[in-house]
Amino acid sequence: MPQSSADLILTDRRGDGQHIFVITINRPERRNSFDSTTARAMEAAIDEFESDDSLRVAILTGAGPTFCAGQDLKAAAVGDFGVSERRGGFGVMQRPPRKPLIAAVEGDALAGGLELCLACDLIVATESTRMGLPESARALIAAGGGLFRLPQRIPFNIAMELALTGKPLPASEFHRLGLVNRLAEPGAALTEALALAADIVAAGPLSVTASKQIVKHSYEWTDEQAWVEQMTYAKPVMESEDTQEGLRAFAEKRAPQWKGR
Repeated sequence: MPQSSADLILTDRRGDGQHIFVITINRPERRNSFDSTTARAMEAAIDEFESDDSLRVAILTGAGPTFCAGQDLKAAAVGDFGVSERRGGFGVMQRPPRKPLIAAVEGDALAGGLELCLACDLIVATESTRMGLPESARALIAAGGGLFRLPQRIPFNIAMELALTGKPLPASEFHRLGLVNRLAEPGAALTEALALAADIVAAGPLSVTASKQIVKHSYEWTDEQAWVEQMTYAKPVMESEDTQEGLRAFAEKRAPQWKGR
């Protein structure tokens, strides 16, 4: 069992150039549920990812057979909730990183586990994974972003049914609906997520970060606003050394060498 807060969230650098940051929730004995200590440890890991320019994409996964069971209910019973001071729920929900974050889901992602997925930009899940918001069936409320993020990413009526009945669906159905990007064999979610992360790492890092922000904010803008607001993120990329390198590499038919500036 974890003996210190440092053991609750494990981090590892992967891939060519060590640009991929794997973040593992390490409370398998509690089905990777969150208390305040675990949330603070997650916040620290996300902060590390954000502050290191050599890290371009992160993967969030769980140790053991369950991705994340949500809030640790035993902890909640004594007033200990999985919230951090700056990033909110589970140390990431209210303030996800600027750079891409992939959920690699083995086992179930229910309640806060699904809401944790919804704080990520991309989701890889296995064919045996179930996902859902069971809170209403227990007279609880999904207050970790699920009730307003899920309708943005799947059809409204399906999100409403999930919210009102509390019944889960298999990840294959979420894949059909477009929420899950890739389906993997059981045991292979992290491997598939690493392959997806490698595709992102191959792209220009400044463009990736800016593109994420434009897509994220697109829900907030009218079409007229979007033409103006997108330039806040796009202009620095257009003026970067990486853009010139990308154009030269294309003309010279070679792989680009990104500098992140």
